[in-house]
Amino acid sequence: MNSSASGRSSVVVAELGPTNTGKTHRAIERMLEHDTGMMGLPLRLLAREVYDRVTARVGEGRVALMTGEEKRLPPRPDYWICTVEAMPLDRAVDFLAVDEIQLAAHRERGHVFTDRLLHARGRKETWFLGAETMRPMVQSLIPHVSLKRATRLSQLRYAGRRSLKSLPPRSAVVAFSADRVYELAEALRRLRGGVAVVLGALSPRTRNAQVAMYQSGEVQYLVATDAIGMGLNLDLGHVAFASLSKFDGAEQRELFPDELAQIAGRAGRHLNDGTFGTLNTLEELPPRVVTAIETHRFPAVRSLIWRNAELDFASPEALLDSLSRAPRHNAFVRVERADDFDALKDLSHLPAVRDVVTDRAGVELLWQVCQIPDFRKGLFGQHVSLLRETFLQLTAGDGVLDATWLSKQVSPLDDVSGDIHTLMDRLAAIRIWTYISHRSSWLRDAEQWQERTRHIEDALGDALHERLVERFVQRAARRSARRFVRASATPAASSDNPFAKLGALLGETGSAEGLMTEEQFVQRVVDATHEVFEVDASGNISFESQPLGRLVRGTDRRSPQVALAEPEVWTGGARRRLERRLHALARDLVTEAMGGFPAESLTGAGRSPPTRGLAYRLAEGVGLITVGEAREQWALLDEESRERLKAVGVREGRRFVYVAGALAPQALERRCMLTALFLQKPAPRGVPREPVLDAAGWNVREARAFGYELLGPVALRIDLVERLGEALRHPRGAAEVQALTRELRLEGGTRALVLRELGGAPPGTASKRRRRRRREKTPSMAPDKAGTHGPSTHTGTRPVPRRDGPESRGAQGTPKSD
Repeated sequence: MNSSASGRSSVVVAELGPTNTGKTHRAIERMLEHDTGMMGLPLRLLAREVYDRVTARVGEGRVALMTGEEKRLPPRPDYWICTVEAMPLDRAVDFLAVDEIQLAAHRERGHVFTDRLLHARGRKETWFLGAETMRPMVQSLIPHVSLKRATRLSQLRYAGRRSLKSLPPRSAVVAFSADRVYELAEALRRLRGGVAVVLGALSPRTRNAQVAMYQSGEVQYLVATDAIGMGLNLDLGHVAFASLSKFDGAEQRELFPDELAQIAGRAGRHLNDGTFGTLNTLEELPPRVVTAIETHRFPAVRSLIWRNAELDFASPEALLDSLSRAPRHNAFVRVERADDFDALKDLSHLPAVRDVVTDRAGVELLWQVCQIPDFRKGLFGQHVSLLRETFLQLTAGDGVLDATWLSKQVSPLDDVSGDIHTLMDRLAAIRIWTYISHRSSWLRDAEQWQERTRHIEDALGDALHERLVERFVQRAARRSARRFVRASATPAASSDNPFAKLGALLGETGSAEGLMTEEQFVQRVVDATHEVFEVDASGNISFESQPLGRLVRGTDRRSPQVALAEPEVWTGGARRRLERRLHALARDLVTEAMGGFPAESLTGAGRSPPTRGLAYRLAEGVGLITVGEAREQWALLDEESRERLKAVGVREGRRFVYVAGALAPQALERRCMLTALFLQKPAPRGVPREPVLDAAGWNVREARAFGYELLGPVALRIDLVERLGEALRHPRGAAEVQALTRELRLEGGTRALVLRELGGAPPGTASKRRRRRRREKTPSMAPDKAGTHGPSTHTGTRPVPRRDGPESRGAQGTPKSD
């Protein structure tokens, strides 16, 4: 997957165009049509947003999240959502996509995007998404690429200069420094009562809480840096620039027109038109810039940032030389500066480091240490000192970081007091240790350190959100009575706050009384794995023994909707986040009921019509359909499609085509819950625990919906129907048939009817008839011992009707399987 050669046999698509063209949405849909997939995204925040969207479709059990500081790895993920730097390119997937590929021209990060453009490929299909400016470069580097032009879904128009006071609701003001963002947010708070704040330095937890507050309408204004420019979906009507220049890590410079367009394009989502402009403290935008932004026409990218990927680890000097190698292609420009390169150069000159770097393994470790990000963006020498100490500890003693030293670095950050700036500094610092904790071989108790750093980052994120709300949202706009408890207020013991009891029960430390804030509780729910939730047979959902919501009837059994238990007590932002998490949980429950059947990928456009049709029917049947329903499409399947279906558990049984996992006990419980929910009636008594039930009052369709088949006077659970059918089909299955019928207490006439309807004969019947005939012809012949073990002549196939005799009449009276 990670070589350009391996990509030649796969389809490569470049979908290029402006913002609000639906590129990312289409890539997600296309990925889900494949069995496996991976998406690389430019921001940790965007990766988390896409992860939430994908899990709402397929459940969390099938999706992994990989960023530098956050990893969510279910046991067997099918889809990987990553930051571009964190993409595990050694893992082969059918579909791979990289978003915002125009960042290959970024002076610091560009070399990573260029590497993905050259080498990252899916086995079957690869998509590159980005700006139209990348068209000539992509076409030059990937001659066989299929180029698609994405058109914007709505119009973007220039609205000129406005004052803060005249900004319409649903506006975003964009600045390029944290101090300027805070200044504008404070001014808007005084004018409009409340504002949400989004900066790239926020943790996903804080950013999500701020965006949710804006999206739900709790506040009508947003102040942000250019962090909103990279694909984050916001309900914006207008974007106002408070500045037209930024510090890009090397110098203060004017923004290019295409950079302005990337940010302005956040206005007007889907089919809703949007506007952009400046604050009246700036001059009007030049007409040529306005025209370029409105028509989405910009100069093409002519060169990409490149760094040699074939590194020489013979020595630090050899590594530096290989990193400094000039590109051979005139389309590439060698990366001018990168923190990891500068750190390597500084560390390789230190005698203490040189003394221990004596072999290839030592150089590789040194390079890994140099790649620890400097989230603090302070004095570079301070960061190099941290890297030096980390490396020396890893090359001494038992080769892991000293726990006492680690604790000394981490413990001071576990403090949620202080103002916004203090909390953001601590948040940046803990992100470094979160990154280090995910280098499992560097720590003795890696999981414990991962948990500790995550807990500190979460606590700091919650506290930062609280400070931002307290500072930039007026008390009247906060609806604070609907929260658990503010961090700055402690409810009286007799408080009738609806969350006081719950907060005390969960034991969070959101205040002096041990109560949590609404944001803390919501984040606990969002972060919880689906195994933590309790879902009863009626679809009621509890979290840590507290009622949270319920499943409600959707358009079919596979699409249950969710309803919060007390929607009126949540703020709008919290309500949206809880509902999104419960939607992902509902999808996990449906996937469990279907036995893990990957319906989305098998019904995709790339599959053959018989495969799509059969997969669609199996999905409609929640992993189970009759042989009659499947017969036509099953017969049309080619051998490869059959093998693919078998690999995901699809089996052709006696009466049903089914997913093997869908007949497991847990799956049957989920099936019954979804069916009862859709039919809006309780499951019949004993379903699905009892294997045999009285068929009185049941109809065939309803019985199958709950996982049972009507056979004569009884309803037999379908997993046992297929076990009996398989035993009857097997030449030596008579013993199992007898054992199963005894276990199920099927006796006498009931047993005979069940077996006859399944296409067999009651055990012993055929052999007795054969012995009787043999005695008539040769009285001295001994009875056939094999005949005492069951229906040896009729277990492999259905009985063949004859023109005379009782066997013929029995076969004709047997109902056909549908």
